[in-house]
Formats: sequence, structure tokens, C-alpha cells
Amino acid sequence: MLKPLRIGTRASKLAMTQAEKLRDTLLAADATLEISLHPMTTAGDKDLQAKLTDWGFKGLFTKELEDALLANEIDIAVHSMKDMPSVLPDGLVLGNVLERDDPRDAWVSHKYASIENVPEGAIIGSSSIRRIAQLKYRYPHLKTVEFRGNVQTRLRKLEEGVADATFLACAGLDRLGMSEHIRERIPAEIMLPAAAQGIIATECRADDIDVRALLLRINHTDSMLRAVAEREMLLELDGSCRTAIAGLSEIRGDTLYLRGEVYAEDGSERQTYEAEAPVHLAESLGREVGAVLEVRSRHLLKKAG
Repeated sequence: MLKPLRIGTRASKLAMTQAEKLRDTLLAADATLEISLHPMTTAGDKDLQAKLTDWGFKGLFTKELEDALLANEIDIAVHSMKDMPSVLPDGLVLGNVLERDDPRDAWVSHKYASIENVPEGAIIGSSSIRRIAQLKYRYPHLKTVEFRGNVQTRLRKLEEGVADATFLACAGLDRLGMSEHIRERIPAEIMLPAAAQGIIATECRADDIDVRALLLRINHTDSMLRAVAEREMLLELDGSCRTAIAGLSEIRGDTLYLRGEVYAEDGSERQTYEAEAPVHLAESLGREVGAVLEVRSRHLLKKAG
């Protein structure tokens, strides 16, 4: 490629770390590339007071990057895949994914070593409707408080006593070299992660054939298959920031397994479904799990919408 590659990213330390990982992976594939990073502030970064559920749509952390792609100001946008809308804007496509990191949620607390031994009345900070609903479903004796901001901000809030504990993504803490803050990597049986959690993904213009070909060279196939299944499930459910949806897939041999969950926002109800299929049927597996869950949890999705 003759032109320098411009990679757009959110400006947070974690997002920049992820963009640097993408850059380094590209350079390992082709050391002749010229690559520059372009940090941006997204709508979700600007307003840290509003609840994520108040926005009611995905794309809070991606729209500005997508606008820059469409305006040809950058060539690649790098995202935490769990933040990406299920349907991309016209003219943009998913470029590739890197190998998935630990998809589990991390229990972070200065007071309690495990989520299982937290006393009644303890305050858990989170802005994730999924995590809050799952917490209320299993541990209704715990209280919650709104807890937004980047990793460093949320850790500082813990230090200040705003909450007794919080949840962060294991993958984010691992990438930042801050794994020592993880008191417990919560098993998926206790807290199923967000769909595509732990996956770094790229977005590019559909007509940029050179960039698409380059990104495909570093695509991690198994992680992409898992991402496709989980995102297709979300698409069937029409998931948004107002919906408590969780999903995780796993590949064993030539078989792909997918489990999905939908929760009432107050944690009073959970609907689950899991299925399996050959790995090459990842898309149809995701649609199957999403379709069954949509029927079973239609009343919950209506409330959320």
C-alpha cells in the first residue's frame, strides 16, 4: 500500500492501547506500512453524567469514528466490538477482528475478594444495564449506584468510597497491564458477558478494497466466527443500551456453542437459550438463539424499549 494508513480511535488510554495493538499487528504483517493514530472524543465520552440507558441506542462510542470514515478523514476505525451497533452505516463494513481476549467480567473491590461473600447493603457501582440486571437477579440484597467513566476514573471512584465494588471487563484490565485490580474473574455461569466482549474489531469503507484486503490478512478466524454468532443473536433481539442481554459462544473442535440470556431490568426474571452448530454455520446459529430468545422474552424487550 502506498498511502499512510490513518487509524481512528477513542482517546481513552484503553482505546489507545487497543489501537496500538492493531497497529503493531499490522506492522508485524507488513513492516513497510506507514500508520498514524487519530484519537477522537465520542458522544459517550462527552456526557458522563447521563445514564447509558437514557441514550437508548448503540453507537455512543462509535458514531464520530464512523463519520470520520465516511468523510475519508481516517481509513480504519478500531472499536471494542461490544460497543458496535449490530447494523453498520451504509458504506461501512466490518474489517476484521483480533484474537479474542478474556471475555469475562472482572470483580473489582478493595473490600471483598469475591462477589459471593458480599454482605447485604453493600453498594456496587455500574452503568451497565446487563451487569445490574444480572446482579439483582442473583444478589437482590445488594444495592447499585451509577458508575460511569474510563477504567482509571472508576478505580478512583472506588478509592473515594463511592461504591464498595464494581465490574470491569477482564480484557480491558489485562490490556492495560492492570490485572492486579481483578479480585475475581467471574465465571460465565454466574455473569454471562456482553456479546462480543473481549474482541477488538475494525471498521472500514466498503469500497476501500486495499484496506479490506490488508485487514483480512490479520483476521482471527475463530474469534470472527464467535463474534458473528453473538452479533447475529443481538440483531435478532434488536439489542440496545436499554436491553439487558448477555451472550457468549465457544468453539470446541468443529462445533460452535452459543448461550444467550435476556433479563428484566430489575432482575426479577431471566430467559435463557443455548444451542450448537458446525462452526461454518455461525450466522444461522446466532439467528436461531436470538429468535428463540426473542419469543421467550418479548415482554421483557417491550419493557426495555
